Amino acid sequence: MNEQVPGEFSPDWPRIRHLLRLGILAAGMVLAGDMLLGFGVHDMSKSGLEQFLSMYLRLPDSTIFWSAFLGLIGIPIEVLCYFAVYRLIRPYSGKVAHLYRSGILGMLAFGGCGVHVPCLACVFFYKYMTDASPDMALRATLRFGLYFLLPGIVLFFVFWCVHHLAHITAFAKGLTPYPNWCWIFCPAVGMSLTMLLKFLPESALRNAITAGWMSIGSLWMFAGLLILSRAAESNAEKKK
Repeated sequence: MNEQVPGEFSPDWPRIRHLLRLGILAAGMVLAGDMLLGFGVHDMSKSGLEQFLSMYLRLPDSTIFWSAFLGLIGIPIEVLCYFAVYRLIRPYSGKVAHLYRSGILGMLAFGGCGVHVPCLACVFFYKYMTDASPDMALRATLRFGLYFLLPGIVLFFVFWCVHHLAHITAFAKGLTPYPNWCWIFCPAVGMSLTMLLKFLPESALRNAITAGWMSIGSLWMFAGLLILSRAAESNAEKKK
């Protein structure tokens, strides 16, 4: 039986749709920054991490800056718009909604400043270390990332998992006004679909799109839920 929250028996649909639309804009901003960073090809004469990082050696400093800046601004807005989903869950299960909110707050704390900007700092560091000392560039960059990027990634991933656990649980168990199958509109599904492009031949466009896999995951969620929101609103009336 659904655990309804006293005093909150129906979602605030105008605000939910507003957040979903704003989320699409914010995720689009982040995607633009990711695609700026990822638009290039790898040096196939190299291997391993050196091959992966080789794409960034040709990037202008201004591109790295704008990619970092767009993510720094866009990611917090994007994550705050996840409260649209929180508002869908809250009238039906306070416990799952609280879990979902915990995931949001953790991603808000570590997503932009804890992961995205340090990631771009690693790219910038590697680019200049390669010019200054090619022999130790990779080793120094790995140490830099270990100290300043990895802690944020670990913490972000913990809260990302909490967020997805709550999301999938809520939709799959009917704790939202959406049909149960709408659990597929979680960011992880959109991210997975995007990474299927990795099976295509190497190209600058393919790399640009896959660089934005996380923001595309958010776009998948926001757009899917927005498109089905009218039908879900009708369904919510029946659940009262």
